[in-house]
Amino acid sequence: MLREVIKEAETIEEAKMQAAVELEMPAGELQFEILQMPQKKRLGLFGGCPAQVRAYYEITPARRAAAYLREILVGMGAQTPQIIIREEENGCVLNLEGEDLGFIIGRRGETLDAIQYLTGLVANRVDNSYYRVTIDIGNYREKREQSLRGLARKIAGQATRTGRKTTLEPMNPYERRIIHTVVQEIKGASSWSIGSEPNRRVVIGPSEDNPMAGRAGQSADRSNRRRRSDRKGDKAGSNQHEHSAERPERPQRSQRSDTIERPERTVREFIPRSNPLPTADGSTPPSKTQSEKEESSILYGRVDL
Repeated sequence: MLREVIKEAETIEEAKMQAAVELEMPAGELQFEILQMPQKKRLGLFGGCPAQVRAYYEITPARRAAAYLREILVGMGAQTPQIIIREEENGCVLNLEGEDLGFIIGRRGETLDAIQYLTGLVANRVDNSYYRVTIDIGNYREKREQSLRGLARKIAGQATRTGRKTTLEPMNPYERRIIHTVVQEIKGASSWSIGSEPNRRVVIGPSEDNPMAGRAGQSADRSNRRRRSDRKGDKAGSNQHEHSAERPERPQRSQRSDTIERPERTVREFIPRSNPLPTADGSTPPSKTQSEKEESSILYGRVDL
């Protein structure tokens, strides 16, 4: 299947450039056929004709994929990206070159994978046969493959030593194939895939002949039992705390209403001395006369004891 265009211009080079612009292909990838050579007018008035060029190219899956990819990139705002086609067996690799193309890769290559998937669908509609399209920017695919290989070796080594399984992040079929290939080369480790697209993941764990596989299960069971016992202890402690919090406070004992009877104090009766106390010099003061007693009783009152 061919796609062609015929252009006329004053020179052959101008006709070729116009054809390349209309076909949206680099001039180096087109086939040209000169239909008419340019002729100048005689005496500047008579005769003369423009150059006529036929440009065409064969529509292959790779060329169709490149044309579709260019439309997508222009729609995303990429500044005149250059697409280099490298043919391979049953497929091709489209290398993008240009400035500020990092946004096309996206997070962990998700945007690039989506564009690659759509481009592959377009390429496979050319002749209705399987044709694999790979899109790469700045050797991103190679760097990603090296990173996945290092990750697979590291996780597989841990699985052989500890006997534990590790589930990786979701990957596309190509990246999962890289993980499986690396793990197969490591003795005592195995890998398998779980889930469905687009969240299908790779699990790396010990192989059946690895002696650490059973130990890892036993240690996991012990740790699970320990966690359950800890949770039960925490739950029992919390329930006890709740019961103690809900327990009503005991009423305080009321003070006893009955008072303790204390014995009455005996009041001693004051008995005046019949003999007055001696003075400082040792002599006994004279006793009062009857008249002095009566006078003192008038002044201070008389008290009968």
